[in-house]
Amino acid sequence: MYDFPEIWRLELGVYIDIFIDWLKTNYGTFFDVINDVILWSMVYVEKFLQWLPWWFVVAIVFILGWRLKNLFSGLVFALLIFIVGTFGLWDLMMSTLTIVLASVIISLLIGIPIGIFMTNSSHLDAIIKPILDGMQTMPSFVYLIPAVILFALGKVPAVFATTIYALPPVIRLTNLGIRQVPKEMVEAAESFGSSRWQLLTKVQLPQALPTIMAGINQTTMMALAMVVISSMIGAKGLGMEVLIAINRLDIARGFESGLSIVFLAIIIDRISQYIANRFETS
Repeated sequence: MYDFPEIWRLELGVYIDIFIDWLKTNYGTFFDVINDVILWSMVYVEKFLQWLPWWFVVAIVFILGWRLKNLFSGLVFALLIFIVGTFGLWDLMMSTLTIVLASVIISLLIGIPIGIFMTNSSHLDAIIKPILDGMQTMPSFVYLIPAVILFALGKVPAVFATTIYALPPVIRLTNLGIRQVPKEMVEAAESFGSSRWQLLTKVQLPQALPTIMAGINQTTMMALAMVVISSMIGAKGLGMEVLIAINRLDIARGFESGLSIVFLAIIIDRISQYIANRFETS
């Protein structure tokens, strides 16, 4: 009497499983092509990042911090990334950065157009917003399951899962930024005969750019937060070091790799914030 009736049980997961199997059976070749293209791109990006001299990367980070904020910020950023190198984790940091860059770029290519389309359709906005709520509240481990089924193990499923996890902020803030453009400005542009494309590219997007940049910042940080979790499906990098440290109860290894992720997150977060602030004041 106190137990929930079994007859009312809804096995929704079974239908999701059937849908994933259907995708794999009917569009397996399509996913194989995506896997090959993304993997090929990531291999060359990672090789390029690891080819760069360590002192050159430190110098670039210093210059970015200095020119975007001040000399002190540049020195702090250079010191932080130098410390990661002293831990012996330089190459793994570049592997992590490759996954983050790939995930963020894909998220922007998908998220910004969706955010723009949402501003033009209230029905689409009403449909996508609950989906974004679900994507942000869903445990991140769940994204690993379809990623592994569709792309097996390795870097590509890690990028797939990370992209889904990091996608909502850029969609939300692109939509919000364009909607916050003053109506008077839009009406003035329309009265001068601007087409919809001209209105978007010359008025709405420039005015919404600070908000969109904030969305890019949040998407980047969420992608970096997914690094440790994505290591569970074969993504090499700093996250893998944390996972190995957990399995071996290696405190020193876990501390150094975890601290390296923190340092990388600080640098990426501050630099992207400084860039966003530059757009806001310009």
